Amino acid sequence: MTALILDGKALAQQFENDMRGRVEKLKAKGDGRTPILATILVGADPASATYVKMKGNACERVGLGSRRIELPEQTSTEELLAVIDELNSNPDVHGILLQHPVPEQIDERACFDAIALEKDVDGVTCLGFGRMSMGEAAYGSATPKGIMRLLEHYNIELAGKHAVVVGRSAILGKPMAMMLLGANATVTICHSRTKDLADHIRRADIVVGAVGKPEFIKADWIKDGAVVVDAGYHPGGVGDIELAPLKDRVSAWTPVPGGVGPMTINTLIFQTLEAGEKALG
Repeated sequence: MTALILDGKALAQQFENDMRGRVEKLKAKGDGRTPILATILVGADPASATYVKMKGNACERVGLGSRRIELPEQTSTEELLAVIDELNSNPDVHGILLQHPVPEQIDERACFDAIALEKDVDGVTCLGFGRMSMGEAAYGSATPKGIMRLLEHYNIELAGKHAVVVGRSAILGKPMAMMLLGANATVTICHSRTKDLADHIRRADIVVGAVGKPEFIKADWIKDGAVVVDAGYHPGGVGDIELAPLKDRVSAWTPVPGGVGPMTINTLIFQTLEAGEKALG
């Protein structure tokens, strides 16, 4: 079987080309202003700093503005909420990203939920999740929304298929399951404590690895012809799924790296552009 490679890197580049054109039209149509993404980084975690820099670079490539806010490690919940409130009130800021994780003394959920719905371009608020789950307008969590855009581009059929999502985080596993359900898939949500996990996965037409553990999902758990989406990334360039033995017997798979990751950042930028277009007319 020749498997289809779901190339998120190539697709993100294609989408960036489209977005550059939309940004230019927006500039020409209005007063020259561009949508701006504000990123908030609390502390000095090197990985988080790298991710924030990558998101700023992506903004620059398509012509969006970015405003980078760096706060000290000892920042309190109240101080972070004040920063978010200022950004909510700033008409020049169209999207807000609070980089996860924040230091342990901060109530991350309270800070996520303080982001205004119309600026929640990373899809992290409870209100946004609820609206998305009910089929109402909201920006989706960036990684699962990026996966959905990837599957749509490659014409992966979802309706009537049995999808198993392994992972239940608030910004990946849970919204992924709701998005697949909204696309008329039959969805099973599993996690690291699910009994007989391998048996659940063996029945899946679509497997999404979102558990956050390197190669936790074994190749022999996945049936021939399945669609395999690996949302993990770990040292050594491996994901949550044991991909190497699968490549010649599944119907489609996402490489690690180069599959889901580029689509996560691209979706954040795409939703910032959409928010800017709505705000700027």
